[in-house]
Amino acid sequence: MVHQQISETRSYILVVEDDSAIGAFVQTALEREGFRVELVKDGESAIKRVDAFSPSLVLLDLMLPGMSGLEVCQALRRSTQYIPIIMLTAKDDDVDKIVGLEMGADDYITKPFKIRELLARVRALLRLVQNSKNPNLRALQFGFLEINLESRTVRCEGKLLTLTPKEFELLALLASNPRRVFGRETLLEKIWGYDYAGETRTVDVHIQRLRQKIEPNPAEPHFLVTVRNIGYKFEYENNGMA
Repeated sequence: MVHQQISETRSYILVVEDDSAIGAFVQTALEREGFRVELVKDGESAIKRVDAFSPSLVLLDLMLPGMSGLEVCQALRRSTQYIPIIMLTAKDDDVDKIVGLEMGADDYITKPFKIRELLARVRALLRLVQNSKNPNLRALQFGFLEINLESRTVRCEGKLLTLTPKEFELLALLASNPRRVFGRETLLEKIWGYDYAGETRTVDVHIQRLRQKIEPNPAEPHFLVTVRNIGYKFEYENNGMA
């Protein structure tokens, strides 16, 4: 029922896809779920529609005529307005996925994809954005993990954890931006500052320490997920947790 509320209240999705058959297929599937959908076929049109109507989410094909999907993503991220982006790519290539995430995409899905998977990604991302915009949300709740941004405390299954200041700042940054991928250099800059002379291994060590404190099984983390060759993201899909 949650996704139905989201689709009714945050319904406008912009699909940027130059393949008419794929675009029509995605548009029809989304509209059947109650979303309002607009389909455009090139990057320039996408940017104009975003500027004019501020969609709730953009499904952005990587390979577009003229202005590429990566260029569109980069242009949207230069804007002061944040709009969630899911990249669609026909290339099963880690390099393309990495570049897309580095340009600011929130998620990606590789063609061919199952429509149920795409719908699940859309709903999850909209739900996370909706929660993050709640001005009264001072505590982030992820199942048994609670992060109180005001008191700077973390509880796991009700037990108060002892975190160093940097551990808390790192966890709070990742958890406040769920599913967004942060490179190690970016985390160093944001948490340790521009003048910090340490190596990126510092980030890995702090992530390992946090996993020992918040993960049920640190060897198979549910929350602090490694994104190969880039860095880390905070993931939460219930995972069977209460």
